[in-house]
Amino acid sequence: MLIQNFISFKTIVRKEVRRVFRIWVQTLLPPVITMGLYLLIFGRFIGSQLRSINGVSYMEFIIPGIIMMSVITNSYANVVSSFFSSKMQRNIEEILISSTSPVVTILGFCFGGITRGLLIGALVTVFSLFFAKLNIYNIGIVFVFIFLTSAIFTLAGLINAIFAKKPDDISIIPTFVLTPLTYLSGVFYSISLLPPFWQTVSKLNPILYMVNGFRYGFLGFSDINIVFGFCMLVLFTVILFTINLILLKKGAGLKT
Repeated sequence: MLIQNFISFKTIVRKEVRRVFRIWVQTLLPPVITMGLYLLIFGRFIGSQLRSINGVSYMEFIIPGIIMMSVITNSYANVVSSFFSSKMQRNIEEILISSTSPVVTILGFCFGGITRGLLIGALVTVFSLFFAKLNIYNIGIVFVFIFLTSAIFTLAGLINAIFAKKPDDISIIPTFVLTPLTYLSGVFYSISLLPPFWQTVSKLNPILYMVNGFRYGFLGFSDINIVFGFCMLVLFTVILFTINLILLKKGAGLKT
């Protein structure tokens, strides 16, 4: 049973990774170009007119947020599109009625999404070196926050895909929820610059903790408590994984 689940896990991950590289013109190139434009417009053109933040240039300040934004959007997009496509083709039903554990199914799709998210993050990081020199304050914190963030949004994308009934359903959350929350998470500004009321409101945004924790790993300062941010990410991961597990065991949303 254990060996069969491992083979199933490896098969799902291999399929997901091959899919990413097979259509790399769609999965890898556009996100890097988009984030490059953010760096050029906000960092180079606008940032050159702004003062430094906590002793670092505006370009250096936004680079960690831009990297994290690319990881969030691509981790989510990979899983929601891949799982929904498999659901439409009835492949998921075949997996679930086999001896493959729902846990293995979740991990397989999520590791595929994490692979794409981290790969995009790495490409954007390399691209950002053309704009500024990156200094890493704590590599461990960088890896932990980017991995947990990618995991959270692959799990969130999986929930979206489970309930989606038509292709339009997989674009609603990214457009009307994910994008606004990302822009309001302190990617382009420090919440310390906001009035006290709006600082409190900003702290209700979960992406704020992801961006600031990741930024701390590069720059050594943050608008939030790093330990609290880490605990929040672990909590979100456990909750979302549990929700996915319950949904798959019940077969929710799989009858299309």
